[in-house]
Amino acid sequence: MSDNRSIYILLTNTGTLFTKVIQGYTKAPYNHASISFDRQLTELYSFGRKHPNNPLNGGFVKEDLKNGTFSKYPNTTCVIYELQVSEREVVKMKRVLHIFIRSDRKYLYNILGVIGIALKEPVEFSNSYFCSQFVAEILERSGIKLWNKLPALVTPDDFRQSEKLDLIYEGKLSQYKYE
Repeated sequence: MSDNRSIYILLTNTGTLFTKVIQGYTKAPYNHASISFDRQLTELYSFGRKHPNNPLNGGFVKEDLKNGTFSKYPNTTCVIYELQVSEREVVKMKRVLHIFIRSDRKYLYNILGVIGIALKEPVEFSNSYFCSQFVAEILERSGIKLWNKLPALVTPDDFRQSEKLDLIYEGKLSQYKYE
């Protein structure tokens, strides 16, 4: 068995008001990042809305393409990237992830961190993340360094610009097929 595995980075644009406000500043096509350990995106994690109808209640979430926030926004556009990693790095990432899963209620959405990106100043609080900060943190704590910047300054567009990620899909999330 080979030591090589893949993880997947999903960048999305739901077209919500919050997304439009961020997009007005970033000019980036995708403003939400999630990480998955399978190509089907069944194990998909991020920091975002805990309930699809309440944009103010955010935190650590296991996302669900069929029933979660994404299902409420059928025109969500996305890109999916594959990152080659080792088995050992996957084990480390899952270990870090399980810390979040075990204590999911104590984590908050870092809205000030999003503002910090605009100011190019990292705003970090313990137990508080925004989506791309969370994904970058999982990677960094597992020894995977895609950039020379703090996770608190990583944007979804940084993933899009990374040469280490391979694009495997671009289009409507609802039309993604993972054969």
